[in-house]
Amino acid sequence: MILNIAAYRFVEIDDPEHLMTGLRDLAGENALLGTILVAREGLNLFLAGPDLGIESFLAGLLADARFSGMEIKRSHSASQPFARLKVKVKSEIISFRQPNAEPLTGRAPAVEPEQLARWIANGEDDQGNPLILLDTRNRQEVAYGSFAGALTLPIDKFTELPTAVSERRDQLQGATVVSFCTGGIRCEKAALWMQAEGIANVYQLDGGILRYFEQVGGLGYEGRCFVFDERIALDSALEPLVSDTPE
Repeated sequence: MILNIAAYRFVEIDDPEHLMTGLRDLAGENALLGTILVAREGLNLFLAGPDLGIESFLAGLLADARFSGMEIKRSHSASQPFARLKVKVKSEIISFRQPNAEPLTGRAPAVEPEQLARWIANGEDDQGNPLILLDTRNRQEVAYGSFAGALTLPIDKFTELPTAVSERRDQLQGATVVSFCTGGIRCEKAALWMQAEGIANVYQLDGGILRYFEQVGGLGYEGRCFVFDERIALDSALEPLVSDTPE
């Protein structure tokens, strides 16, 4: 079996090139494939390999105080889902291009998976406010599955989200809005941007859909969660899709 990991952290990186080189070497030494993105705002990675290789890589990564305690999402697959190792320095670890969505200055309020599951079951938050689940992913990802009744957007890139949300702003008034994505990185930026735009009662789903699957299962979710590797999409038990056609 192959161990797959996904993780990110927003933290100030003074020398992204130096970190990139070290992580590339560490991943290569441990026969890992996947993607590592480094920017001045932090780190984002998706890697797969043998258990010992992954754990050796993580031991080196988490020894860096900037990444100590970083949450690691784990799943297994029968074969290697990545074709090669890509390690890059980017301007953002997820491109959004919005100056008022800077996680380094503070996070938007987060809701834990168990809490969101309770809200979904009740049809409202703990204060009795109507609940809107806002999918911040693109239409290709949404085609494989989303939370039942979620507000989905006709976007192909994350940079298109601000326009799409602004056009639907009236739908969000008076509701508790929970933004979500695959692993938490996009909904974190989206929630900050919405707050800055004056949209009230905005949360992010902490850890995204993958953490929700890990801790809650599929309650309130329909279909699978698209992932950016050869597994295509995972069900709520984190098992991969066997074909490449959305159901």
